[in-house]
Amino acid sequence: MKNNTVLPKNKSSNCNILIYSLGGLGVVGMNMYVVEINDEILIMDAGILFADDDIHGISYVIPDFTYLKENQKRIIGLFITHGHEDHIGAIPFLLKQVNIPCIYASGIAIGIIKNKMLEFPDISYNISGYNGNSIFKFKNFEVSFFRTNHSIPDSFGIAIKTSLGYVVNTGDFKFDFNPIGEKPDYYKMTALGKAGVLCLMADSTNADIAQFSSSEKKVGETLMNLFSHIEGRIIVAAFASNVFRVQQIIDASISSGRKVIVFGHSMEKTIEIASKLKYITYPKGWVLNSRELKKQDTDFVTILCTGSQGEPMAALSRIANGTHKQIKLLPNDTVIYSSKAIPGNEFFINRNINKLVHAGAHVIQNSPLTDTHTTGHASQNEIRMMLSFMQPKYFMPVHGEYLMLKEHAKIATELGIKKERCFVLDPGDVLSINEKGARVLKRKVPASEIYLDASLSDVDSNILKERKHMADEGLLALTFTITKNKRLIGNVSLNASGFADFALSKGLENTIKQKSTDIFNNALKMHKSINSKALEKQLITELSKFIYQKTERKPLIVPIINIINKN
Repeated sequence: MKNNTVLPKNKSSNCNILIYSLGGLGVVGMNMYVVEINDEILIMDAGILFADDDIHGISYVIPDFTYLKENQKRIIGLFITHGHEDHIGAIPFLLKQVNIPCIYASGIAIGIIKNKMLEFPDISYNISGYNGNSIFKFKNFEVSFFRTNHSIPDSFGIAIKTSLGYVVNTGDFKFDFNPIGEKPDYYKMTALGKAGVLCLMADSTNADIAQFSSSEKKVGETLMNLFSHIEGRIIVAAFASNVFRVQQIIDASISSGRKVIVFGHSMEKTIEIASKLKYITYPKGWVLNSRELKKQDTDFVTILCTGSQGEPMAALSRIANGTHKQIKLLPNDTVIYSSKAIPGNEFFINRNINKLVHAGAHVIQNSPLTDTHTTGHASQNEIRMMLSFMQPKYFMPVHGEYLMLKEHAKIATELGIKKERCFVLDPGDVLSINEKGARVLKRKVPASEIYLDASLSDVDSNILKERKHMADEGLLALTFTITKNKRLIGNVSLNASGFADFALSKGLENTIKQKSTDIFNNALKMHKSINSKALEKQLITELSKFIYQKTERKPLIVPIINIINKN
């Protein structure tokens, strides 16, 4: 395959390191970071972004793989930091387009990736496991790993040894001094700093949060206390991928004598995979599938479900809307949100909460009084710890909205890293480092967003613009019927959607019909023969101006011209 896009190499340097992001800068999700030296390209993570309602008809957003596709012969592997969807969700779509020699992952991430790939049986792939002691050697790189804390087991940072020093990607991390699961490898983090970290890429998700994140065990204690005092049925909404939290919800349920009924495909899959790998454990008969709900005593049941972010089709949203086939809210139900709102989802979450309360449920959210959730991401003091451990020469904040990235860079400068050595990049920008220094090459790599609908098919950006236009301004369809000799038959047919109620505004309807007829007849006279495209263009241009003058609205205008054989 011809390489259409190749980044420049610095001829005056033996080692020219290129670092860039194809996703994960400016958004919380879609993480994908690349390090390139000469003829080798190393990829870290391939995640998705869950689309919000502003992107009409879109379920997921994934990175643009154009550059990787054009340079796939140089790719040495895809290294996964952990098993969350915003770090692994785009793997099948990457493998469809790009030859990846091997995926390197650890522990539960391997199980989740293998399960995901069962849905894509036509795609072949190689996967290799790693742990905290693993080292993979390549021509220009030596890759090792250090364990971190996060909200899923087997979360790792990645250390890439080069001739100029280490390029380190922390992955998602926090510092939990009394964690569930294994402790982070503080020794390796400090050892990397002493060995020499050339560039640190670090998680910025909570860079604007001052408080030190609380321990996951504290959430478990809160849940135990709540479950022991609550009477009646409990419905808990949590992130399916938060394996530690799921285990604690199960433990609190068992302690209070409640059977756990699981709803939501992703929650069912997580528990199935984590149970097989012994990350989630429970006595036989305590965790049941959805079909068992009606057989249980209502007062001694925990419903564990998805939908903590207000996703329209998730279990909790359907419960709130009263459309769930198996679960109808009862007056004594207690709904616990064991999660935090992802930025942008606040409206949808609050809408569901209001519906739940209106239906008579008691709703408990995370608050200073009820610790039903803790983050998996480092706050400002934890960020300071990581920067102090690593002592990087150059710093590149990743994984976060721009406010978070900027705040992270500000913290780094406060700790003594020179401002000119902190780089807040846009997707597609390239940080080029050699022994002489570092510089940013603006927009050197294609890094647009690719939109997928529910069928996982690509959706063209022009279609998205049309959808947004229709949603904001409405649609106006005009049908004209003419003969081959350019005679208009009958009146123009006018149909509107989301623009105006013509039943209440006949005057506006008649005005638009008359104006569109005049424009159409004048356009017909300008052409010797019927030119449908020219007619449509003139109609759209002139009628748009007219309608805006009358209504200050710009509906999407769709002219339909029928030509019949009648003279």
